Amino acid sequence: MNDKKEVIFNYGRELFSSKGFKDINVSDITKKAGIGVGTFYNYYSSKEKLFMEIFLEENVKLKKSILESIDLNGDPLKVIKELMFMNISGINSNPILREWYNRDVFSKIEQHYNEENGIKYVNFVYNSFAELIKKWQVEGKMRNDIDCEIIMAIFTAVINIDTHKDEIGIQYFPQILDYLAEFIIKGLIDCNQ
Repeated sequence: MNDKKEVIFNYGRELFSSKGFKDINVSDITKKAGIGVGTFYNYYSSKEKLFMEIFLEENVKLKKSILESIDLNGDPLKVIKELMFMNISGINSNPILREWYNRDVFSKIEQHYNEENGIKYVNFVYNSFAELIKKWQVEGKMRNDIDCEIIMAIFTAVINIDTHKDEIGIQYFPQILDYLAEFIIKGLIDCNQ
């Protein structure tokens, strides 16, 4: 039984990667997988649900790869900048994750997924990074007068600004993101506040 779900998942990933979310429908996936449309619905209630499962898995793979490739004991400024820029680079190089930038598509997918599942996001990366921030706060490497949750929200805001690079000005964007990250991180590691 799980074999069919895996087949649907794998062919869905292949098709979404090559053609994008909007240009694929359930019958494309079932035809490629060699199953009936009804079988698809035994495992996934919608194309959106399948896409979100694939998206979340790809996101976890990226974050895990990033965490494994960075020396988390390094200087907080360097570690955080590396994390942020590797995340953006990883999103840009993965066609599934790149759908994040297509706000019309992604907001619909996300809304549909949340209605079916509640807010069940994979947050092992968030928890790992939050623990790192708490460690830095205890060690005096990061301000401890700001709650860890707020610091995490600040980093999320900086990463999400990437979805507005056209409005900011694409020609300035990489430098602006670099400066914003640097200013925020320096403000957070200035423990004399």
